[in-house]
Amino acid sequence: MLTKRSSGVLLHPTSLPGPYGIGELGAQARHFVDWLARAGQTYWQVMPLGPTGYGDSPYQAFSAFAGNPYLIDLTTLREEGLLHASDFEGTPDFDAGRVDFGLQYVWRMQMLGRAYAHFAFGHHPELKAAFEAFKAEEAAWLDDYALFMALKDAHGGLPWNAWEPGTRDREPQALAAAQEQLAPNIERVKFIQFLFFRQWRALRAYARERGVGVIGDIPIFVAMDSSDAWANREQFYFDEQGQPTVVAGVPPDYFSETGQLWGNPLYRWDVMEQDGFRWWIERFRGSLKLYDLIRIDHFRGFAAYWEIPYPAENAIHGRWVPAPGHALLEAVRRALGQMPIIAEDLGVITPDVEQLRDDFGLPGMAVLHFAFGGGDFSVNAFLPHNLKANQVVYTGTHDNDTSRGWWQHADEQERQNFRLYTHSDPSEETFAWQLTEIALESRPNLAIIPLQDLLNLGSEARMNFPGTSGPHNWTWRYLAADLRPDLATKLRALTERTGRVER
Repeated sequence: MLTKRSSGVLLHPTSLPGPYGIGELGAQARHFVDWLARAGQTYWQVMPLGPTGYGDSPYQAFSAFAGNPYLIDLTTLREEGLLHASDFEGTPDFDAGRVDFGLQYVWRMQMLGRAYAHFAFGHHPELKAAFEAFKAEEAAWLDDYALFMALKDAHGGLPWNAWEPGTRDREPQALAAAQEQLAPNIERVKFIQFLFFRQWRALRAYARERGVGVIGDIPIFVAMDSSDAWANREQFYFDEQGQPTVVAGVPPDYFSETGQLWGNPLYRWDVMEQDGFRWWIERFRGSLKLYDLIRIDHFRGFAAYWEIPYPAENAIHGRWVPAPGHALLEAVRRALGQMPIIAEDLGVITPDVEQLRDDFGLPGMAVLHFAFGGGDFSVNAFLPHNLKANQVVYTGTHDNDTSRGWWQHADEQERQNFRLYTHSDPSEETFAWQLTEIALESRPNLAIIPLQDLLNLGSEARMNFPGTSGPHNWTWRYLAADLRPDLATKLRALTERTGRVER
């Protein structure tokens, strides 16, 4: 339960500036933390930090436990001697404002491979003990993940259910042979994970010293092509060939007339319940190592989920299936204590979802972009006067347009509703800051503002279009010059005035 007023900024680390085509966990990340501290912010909210695959979505990762190698700061590796000046010869001319994930997949993985080669040839022997300790501490997921990624590379990137039956079905003899044949690649994958966690833990400690906590995401479902699905196949609905029989999504809603066909495999909750939800307990335990607050994306799936027969062209033809959310969260609480969880309760929310959220005292979410739609908008639950203290208010999220873009593209009814409610007539230039003021002035104890709104950026800075795989999804980056000191001063003044930071 959220009891103290605070605020924060939503920014995925890939959107940080830097010289190598994507945000990294180095100097620019620390600079952003410093800026948050100067601005009086208590939290930095990020999206899932896992290794992304096809489509580049952080919500479709190769592992629910691993870190994204693209975020590893190469300058730090160079300063530590794990990369040499010669390794940077021929560095591509990267776009400062957009991530080219295809280029990252080739160039950055080559760079990380060189870092491992330098380590393997005896550079920095003092890291060996820490690396061995990391492998032992994280073996429960790391061993499966490293083997999975090595096998995936050996199969030209094919998904695990397209491998030969021996490795696809995890036959002991086939796995033993793969572990022997692919030993160097397996070790390289583990070392890259060691580098990620080493840098993330250092960054999180840096943030904690400055009074900034991290809010991170748990996507409720895992990717079809993931080590989680491959290594725990009996806990999902798969046929004998490893094809899903049903998949996840959401029915038609605000975002899409045909719903969203996510394609994630669905859990066999009955099987998970038999071992006391062991996999979920470990997943939460792993997230607590990364974050101070955990947002469960699509929380409503713990009450009931939209089951779509596989294959399908869209998400229209599905059904709601109950899930054992109470039993799961109770098992997690018994194992790990009271969890610092935010429930993403947007979309089609029914009384059972609200009951599950409230029974565990979890704060839900409110998005101000959704507050002013429709004719009789006065009953809208997202209007500021209807919000609750134990709630998290956002201007918008990564799935929304920026606030400036929203105002620019809003229909006249939405604009008129906003004018009537606020007794104001904002311009395209002033709307995003006015909505930020409304969010911080409102009752919820936690307010989160996307950085794009603080920078007053338009639709060109939108992070994601749900239900699409467009070329600009997940690619936006801000420029170092955008993070101005005067903006930090302005935000701090608002944060102090609204009682979200001590003066």
